[in-house]
Amino acid sequence: MWVLYAIGSSFFAGITAILAKCGIRKTDSDVATAIRTIVVLLFSWLMVLITGAWTGITDINGKTLLFLILSGLATGASWLCYFRALQIGDINKVVPIDKSSTILTILLALIFLHEGLTWGKVVSVILIGVGTMLMVSKKDAEKASEQTGKSWLIYAVLSAVFASLTAILGKIGITQINSNLGTAIRTTVVLFMAWLMVFVSGKQQELKKIEKRELGFIGLSGLATGASWLCYYRALQDGPASVVVPIDKLSMLVTIAFSWIVFHEKLTKKSALGVVCMTVGTVLLAVL
Repeated sequence: MWVLYAIGSSFFAGITAILAKCGIRKTDSDVATAIRTIVVLLFSWLMVLITGAWTGITDINGKTLLFLILSGLATGASWLCYFRALQIGDINKVVPIDKSSTILTILLALIFLHEGLTWGKVVSVILIGVGTMLMVSKKDAEKASEQTGKSWLIYAVLSAVFASLTAILGKIGITQINSNLGTAIRTTVVLFMAWLMVFVSGKQQELKKIEKRELGFIGLSGLATGASWLCYYRALQDGPASVVVPIDKLSMLVTIAFSWIVFHEKLTKKSALGVVCMTVGTVLLAVL
């Protein structure tokens, strides 16, 4: 049964990017992130109540709380960068770069968590890296360098970096508490960070300009994220993390498929080969 939950997590994570893209065509990405975080927050705390994890609040010590807050800040930064990249770039190029955070996560886990590095992981990292480069053409990179500060590529790379930090800091933060409770606390931090960014940048006026259609898509993207998390942590509860996590990363395939259906974004032969490399690398992480 946990395999079905893992697949469900991958599916909902995949359509999150599509729904978010539909909701930020005219709406500022920072404002959209702040709104969808409200929906995700409700989902995360609902999970805490359903599982009874709230009883562990009194067991949280200073170190655990610190790393949960740092993980939340990294998550918030990753989301802000990710949705900004989605707003100004193609989904087929932004998502693979974001998913390549797996590479940095493995390296950081080796350094800070002393997790072993097998030949299987090395091959997987190489395949994911090569796949990412194939999906981002040289022309795109040159264009990005000419638009420093406004490039989708820069935001996508930053999203991947912060996502990697999120995983490492989050793992340290939930070593002594229930993962559902840790997720809820992290999401609360993300909520404050997202809305702080909105008010500091003076974008609160944008709230009045949001079209109902885009607001609906923003809400749906939040629901998709919440549904993905519910399935993801249920899968982790019953199945091995070494298999669940890679399956979740295959959400890239769902996103690419829907980007073709909804936005008519087509893959070149080079990009298709990149998808194959990234998929094979991710699957290897699951089976080795």
